[in-house]
Amino acid sequence: MPILGLTEQGPTQPAHFNLEAIIRPNILALVPYRSARDDYDSGILLDANENALGPCLPAIHELAVEQAKIGTEDMPRVKEEKEADRLINGDASDPLLNMSKEQLASLNRYPSPTHDPLKQLIANLRGVPNENWVFLGVGSDEVIDLLFRVSCIPGKDVVITTPPTYGMYEVTANVNDVGVVKVPLVTEGGKFEVDMPALETAFSKYPEAKLLFLCSPGNPTGTLIPLSTMRAVAENPAYKGIIVVDEAYIDFAPEGSSAVQLVNEFANVCVMQTLSKGFGLAGIRLGFALAPPPLVQIMTNTKAPYNISKPTATLALSSLSKSGLSILHENISTLNASRTQLISDLRTIPSIGEILGGNDANFVLAQVLDKPREEGGRPSNTRAVEAYKRMAEKMGLVVRFRGNEIGCEGCLRITVGSKEECQAVVDRLRQIL
Repeated sequence: MPILGLTEQGPTQPAHFNLEAIIRPNILALVPYRSARDDYDSGILLDANENALGPCLPAIHELAVEQAKIGTEDMPRVKEEKEADRLINGDASDPLLNMSKEQLASLNRYPSPTHDPLKQLIANLRGVPNENWVFLGVGSDEVIDLLFRVSCIPGKDVVITTPPTYGMYEVTANVNDVGVVKVPLVTEGGKFEVDMPALETAFSKYPEAKLLFLCSPGNPTGTLIPLSTMRAVAENPAYKGIIVVDEAYIDFAPEGSSAVQLVNEFANVCVMQTLSKGFGLAGIRLGFALAPPPLVQIMTNTKAPYNISKPTATLALSSLSKSGLSILHENISTLNASRTQLISDLRTIPSIGEILGGNDANFVLAQVLDKPREEGGRPSNTRAVEAYKRMAEKMGLVVRFRGNEIGCEGCLRITVGSKEECQAVVDRLRQIL
């Protein structure tokens, strides 16, 4: 079986060695998760649901504001000057700027294996009792992989997903040689609701299923799963596995939407969150699980010993400071207002159909039609792909095509950017369509 993506063969000796014979068959057959940056990495990037307003770091918040004013071409010089000035005359209350030369010199030493002060800040913010309820991972992806590795026996066990949903659940299952039972969401009318009767059937058919992944707000749907639905699953004796609630976009949803409150109540609920989205720190790769201490301890026992670096932990501490949280709330308010305006503006384009999903994340899911609404236009993957590629390759603006997902025919997923970026995507779509 050929190795997917291989472009250079390399050495062929010794003759008796066959790499393909050593690698697990499910790994050779694996179709890897394709990230947004695999396709395009320049221009106005509204495809990866990053936070367009920048990181929630007090030390560089002013810099981010300046970046929006002067553009990106001059930023390397401005950034270098500003950071040098701030490192010399920085605010001592900010952990990022309080890194002394001695601390920087200590990078030859391994970081803390636990980072308990950081865990405690997360526990305080999210409403779990203490650091024993928090597991830190290299992005949510490490949390996902660990959940598979600690609970699923390769070649035997299965997990349940509810597509359309985040693609890494299935990729990680394939890596770990674990079966995937798909229980699609109810997609009629753009609802994207959990199909409870179908879940009940899956629980009966696969009583030993180890994990159930619920994405809330969903990706690519932006739809929240009601807490009553999650509670019903948690209390259902037919399902004996762990309920994994992926809340990567929860900061953009209404207050009180998080399933963390169920973590304090149920031993079988694990909530994943991240600093990548609301906090604007996708580049530091810090995700975390909020779960009862027994599961956290099992994951801690299994993880690599020093999975979170000192620089990552320091940046995270800065973002969770009082000033950092103030920036978070300000940015969330701005982006949510921009989301409302973007939806309104997209609806003025004749060949844009429904804006699907719940719109509780930092993106919108917009249908591209084969002809204007007034002429009976229908969702069109062909036209959506054409618009996606033309914007990326000819106009320097990147969104993400999601038309091949269940219930998402003809859909483009558009990250909510700055006010100017949102206007740019509307203008370009209007021009193309």
